[in-house]
Amino acid sequence: MNTTALQTEIKRLYKLPAADLPSNTADVVAELRQRLTAGDVRAAEPSDDGWTVNDWVKMGILLGFRAGQIEDFSINPQFPFFDKATLPPRLLTRDDGVRVVPGGSSIRDGAFVGRGVVCMPPMFVNVGAYVGEGTMIDSHALVGSCAQIGRNVHLSAGVQIGGVLEPIGAMPVIVEDDALVGGNCGVYEATIVGAEAVLAPGTILTKSTPIYDLVNDKIIRSTADTPLVVPSRAVVVAGSRPAKGEAAIRQGVHLYTPVIVKYRDPGTDAALELEEALR
Repeated sequence: MNTTALQTEIKRLYKLPAADLPSNTADVVAELRQRLTAGDVRAAEPSDDGWTVNDWVKMGILLGFRAGQIEDFSINPQFPFFDKATLPPRLLTRDDGVRVVPGGSSIRDGAFVGRGVVCMPPMFVNVGAYVGEGTMIDSHALVGSCAQIGRNVHLSAGVQIGGVLEPIGAMPVIVEDDALVGGNCGVYEATIVGAEAVLAPGTILTKSTPIYDLVNDKIIRSTADTPLVVPSRAVVVAGSRPAKGEAAIRQGVHLYTPVIVKYRDPGTDAALELEEALR
């Protein structure tokens, strides 16, 4: 079926209780996975206004969880693996042009992974995610469900890119082209990391976390209707700010906050050139 028909069918099935789902539900979910794997549809996509969420894609993924039965995907008895039959692992071939280093990595079917992507063990890419060409996913990194990762991004060791399936209309986590996310960073809850931005190791971003931009003397916040946006080429480090209240002042308590200390310059770019040697 074409994309419009697929969207209509997913929305129809999503309204049904699990007990009333017809036998062809798994086929509908499989077709959605195929489109996601090929990059023909995405959970969110660039638009003239920034990014647009395709809520029907999330509906289809959740439908897969509801309709699927547990299946044995074990490689052998020493490596047991059981998951929903509607959400199997993706089977890569050499022709996909993705470098997966041995050691326990996994990519779910229904995730787009572009050519030239490097996957260092162990890492995991969940269903609905999009990973652009030339990106590196380093050891112990997670790309959560529906997260959108651009081209030539480096997700360093231990990075956690949160998955956002519900609420259906919520913006997933987005990391745009050429960004560098340092080791042990966490990016969650409707956060957009702009193109060529740099997150220093240990930076945590959530929708409710304000970013203090020291360069432009302003505070960047999300709203009920807009995500938290890290500006393009911003260099963000983990910082702190004084907590409010008499007790906090008396005890010298500070709260964590991300801080923009500068924007990328030739010196920053030269340091990042070392990343290319790892790709």
